[in-house]
Amino acid sequence: MIDKVCDNASAALDGLVEDGMIVAVGGFGLCGIPEQLIMALRETGAKDLVAVSNNAGVDDWGLGLLLETRQIRKMVSSYVGENAEFERQFMAGELEVEFNPQGTLAERMRAGGAGIPAFYTRTGVGTQVAEGKETREFDGDTYVMERGIRADLSLVKAWKADRSGNLVFRKTARNFNPMVASCGRRTVAEVEELVEIGELDPDQIHTPGIFIDRIVVTTSEKRIEQRTVQSG
Repeated sequence: MIDKVCDNASAALDGLVEDGMIVAVGGFGLCGIPEQLIMALRETGAKDLVAVSNNAGVDDWGLGLLLETRQIRKMVSSYVGENAEFERQFMAGELEVEFNPQGTLAERMRAGGAGIPAFYTRTGVGTQVAEGKETREFDGDTYVMERGIRADLSLVKAWKADRSGNLVFRKTARNFNPMVASCGRRTVAEVEELVEIGELDPDQIHTPGIFIDRIVVTTSEKRIEQRTVQSG
């Protein structure tokens, strides 16, 4: 078995990052985001990136850090409502945005990872989502064709991994991570806990190690996206 563990997040990205590449990033809000890998990506100085992720982080965390440094040229996303800098760049015409229904975005990445170049869905038919896209009828209903997504680099966050890259995600932090992991030509996983090969129950593995190229163990800050408190 190949030991895929790297010393730190910067080493995990070494030789994998180029200007203009498509980067798929796991997470939902700030839950399950590869936060240390995002910071390491920022430090590479790569620019003109196309970021594929459900959302764009917040102004000072997650993908919001890459928006702040103007390293993202285009966002392929579903929900971006928590990031003021995203809004500013979008409204000023400085950031290209491709909005996707959430389920469609997930399926586009899953399809890309499965080698499926395109699929048909009813979601978005008759709306702006379908403009310029091929449509077709099946059993009397109209469907719109969506392309699968293949990323040059995928960044994911897992709870536990073994040295060969088998991953286990924890509860809702699984979210988009398995689809992101599979759709990348190269995939790097940031994990909280590392175990030896053979220690994971095969029935509990969410993403097989065949999809993972490198692993880095980090300590998560686990920030809260929206904190609601009750006054005493």
